Amino acid sequence: MQLRRGSRYWLALTALTVTGSAVRAQGFGLNEISTCGLGRGYAAVANGCHDASSIYWNPAAVTNLNGWTWAVGAAAIVIDGKFVQDTTFRTYKGDVPTAIIPNAFVNYHNPSSRLSYGIGAYVPYGLTSQWHDDFPGRFSAKKASLQTIYVQPNVGWQINKNWSIGAGPIIGHSSVELIQSVDLSQQVETIGGTSVTLAQLGIPQRTEFARARLKGDAWGYGAHVGIQGKLSPNWTLGLRYLTQINFKYDDADATFTQVATGLVVPAAIPNPSNPTQVVIPAGTSIDAIVAPFFAAGAPLSAQKVSTKISHPSQFQAGFAYTGIPNWEFEADYAFVGYKSFKELPINFSNLATPSRTLVEDYNNSSALRLGAEYKFANNVHVRGGFAGVTRAAPDITVTPLLPEQDRANYSLGFSAPVMGRLVVDGGWVLVTTPGRRGRIDERSSTTTQTAAQLNTGVYSLTANIFALGLKSSF
Repeated sequence: MQLRRGSRYWLALTALTVTGSAVRAQGFGLNEISTCGLGRGYAAVANGCHDASSIYWNPAAVTNLNGWTWAVGAAAIVIDGKFVQDTTFRTYKGDVPTAIIPNAFVNYHNPSSRLSYGIGAYVPYGLTSQWHDDFPGRFSAKKASLQTIYVQPNVGWQINKNWSIGAGPIIGHSSVELIQSVDLSQQVETIGGTSVTLAQLGIPQRTEFARARLKGDAWGYGAHVGIQGKLSPNWTLGLRYLTQINFKYDDADATFTQVATGLVVPAAIPNPSNPTQVVIPAGTSIDAIVAPFFAAGAPLSAQKVSTKISHPSQFQAGFAYTGIPNWEFEADYAFVGYKSFKELPINFSNLATPSRTLVEDYNNSSALRLGAEYKFANNVHVRGGFAGVTRAAPDITVTPLLPEQDRANYSLGFSAPVMGRLVVDGGWVLVTTPGRRGRIDERSSTTTQTAAQLNTGVYSLTANIFALGLKSSF
């Protein structure tokens, strides 16, 4: 029995770029850039949070700050996801660890100058999708993890008493990791000149015989610009645009670990062209048969993978109203350009594993963000907000990597002074989804298979996000 070159081992490797699709999707876009912005339902581009996190929410709004200002914080994202299978009605719970998303900003503006400058570090894309060992979709992804950080030097310029502009370059670093089970039944073998899958030899579907781990990192560069202006004493307009950033993972690592199956060949396997000749005797260990697949140069040996993943552009526009004493109201529209994510090339260093292109066909995503904030006489602020977000993934691309769906975010927050100029911020967001049908298996065809044929269950997701931050000015 001989491994056929060009067999389905690529399934274990394509997940690296599928992870990229998860990265680009709305579900892996992170808006927890500051505790204040989170508490306002992410509606902060027009009037903002009046702190150094404006470097992200609107690079022009920093001209409203005086002296040195800084803000640091972190958000803890607790996800509860599950998949309910159609055929068995069994529920498979996700195994996603709590993610901690940090941010830090510092800015300086001399009140006698029109110039303001600062720097910020934040995480606009990330999170982890992870499942237990019994999840049948682990052959698409058991774990998909992304960590991306943007560092943004920023300059703001006050054009006149009503209008300001701001901009800064982006230096981004992205790392991805994927762990995926490899299905023995899907492997193709050549016996006596005839190619067969091991499923045809009696190997049950979803028999795990290997676990693939892929890890890589890359640098990318872009820019962020913003405009803020007073339309009247009570109305403020804000706009920001964050460019698309391309990350080229030219030297990602793919490693494989054999998983013992304990299976044996139940009956002697004859040569199809000569039935009297036994090719594999009964009782032969399956683990011994597949062990050479992990040898140097074989399809499951350590190798390099290269691909290109683009983090999409972002646009946000909003209006803020301050005509009621002590109140701020804001309504924002946010747009993320996922439609540029059509396909991804995958290039392998091992010639035994052919290169290919994945088709994803994502759509753009939009969000409506509403926020309100009330200031008490003792300078304590309370906040609330809502954000409704449309999905980006088409029906055929709802997978264990990212079971992406429409989302509703309900926010609460506060800030209170402590120890003089030091201010503590707190926030909470409840994320709800309606659930969405999806698949657990890879597509064998990108032209003939439909979502109705592939989707075999329902994914659902809820999340709680807790944020805490500190800020000050001097």
